[in-house]
Amino acid sequence: MFNAKIEINESKLKIVSDINTDFLEDYILNERNQLNSYCKRNSYFFKSHTPVEVEEGPKIAKIMSKSGEIAKIGPMGAVAGTISELCLDQLIAKGSSYSLINNGGDIAFINKNKDKNIICGIYAGNSAISGKIAFKFKKSNKSYGVCTSSGTVGYSFSYGKADAVSIIANKASIADALATSIGNAVQGKKEEIAIEKGLEKAKEFKKHFIGGIIIVNNSIGTIGKIPELIAIEKGDLKEFSKDTIN
Repeated sequence: MFNAKIEINESKLKIVSDINTDFLEDYILNERNQLNSYCKRNSYFFKSHTPVEVEEGPKIAKIMSKSGEIAKIGPMGAVAGTISELCLDQLIAKGSSYSLINNGGDIAFINKNKDKNIICGIYAGNSAISGKIAFKFKKSNKSYGVCTSSGTVGYSFSYGKADAVSIIANKASIADALATSIGNAVQGKKEEIAIEKGLEKAKEFKKHFIGGIIIVNNSIGTIGKIPELIAIEKGDLKEFSKDTIN
């Protein structure tokens, strides 16, 4: 297995793959440069909190635009997941059957290895649940995206109060945008009410994702089909070290 860490400004990727990943740093830099140039020419793309159509622009901007349109948010809400997705596409095109890209918690992966599972820990700020549960994905011929939005953790903008909204979709760009959109709806003084509002919002997008989980304080809500949820001790992912990236 090949392991890599790539940090280019806001993009902070951890990668595990069955093929050499050395080429990805230049690839990511090129994609980021194209996106930055596009944003300089079209400042509304960078600033908008509502969907922005892209007719002429780089591939990365078009994917972000499409994801934003699906989730009814601005395109920058899908940037991290889109970068993970593009990197995974490159690895698959070069023959990878096992790769996982984690871009600051926005994950894209494929696992065709019947002897491996992929474990995605769910981190939710100060919630007592944070780091104690994880999704367990078994072998599949399909690729997936698992992306998380939070109104209490990190630098990403959110209108909501969720400690974590994690969405599973076939594409990380869409999972990222939907996590942001659903996270924005998680509002209310009582955590149960906030979760219910998030779940109601998620129903609007049910044809675009597989499943998801919403965490507010110590309460959890789920929607759609989620993989097996496993219990882990916070900070103790050693037994899964070969199957995941912490």
